[in-house]
Amino acid sequence: MNRRSSLKSLLTASGALLALPGWARSWNTDSMRYYTSSFTINQQETLAALVDTIIPIGDKIGAKSVGVDTFLQKLFDKCYEKEVQDNVKKQLSTLESSAQTQFSTSFGACTQAQREVLFISLSNSTIKEEKDFFNLLKSETIRGFNTSEEVMTKYLKFKIAPGHYYGCVDV
Repeated sequence: MNRRSSLKSLLTASGALLALPGWARSWNTDSMRYYTSSFTINQQETLAALVDTIIPIGDKIGAKSVGVDTFLQKLFDKCYEKEVQDNVKKQLSTLESSAQTQFSTSFGACTQAQREVLFISLSNSTIKEEKDFFNLLKSETIRGFNTSEEVMTKYLKFKIAPGHYYGCVDV
């Protein structure tokens, strides 16, 4: 056994584990406040409206109110390939122009029903990029909402270690 190569690979693996992104664990809006996005202002507004369309504000919270739109911007910028990022930005611009064409207003200013019509039309599209965008945005919005700190702690009652440890109990 070659000890040097084993130690080298062990140290490399340890360094890689330490460098894994820890920002996605119990994220909240404060942790993303100072993030500079590669999305334009119009794309950010369209993304925020789209997130609000997928999970609108119910009795207390919705996807936009817990900051899923900011989470998605960082997720797409840091974790997805350039081709996927470009497709997301292109489809956001396409949604905006479709809203202008069909309803003579921006996507964010459309009613919930109008935004749903525009977004669901992407799921029925024959164009692969539009279907991929629909599936990606829907799944990542749901994941971002369910893993936000507010939803996990206040609504899902998540506990890091299930159960309770009772030490020094008489048997």
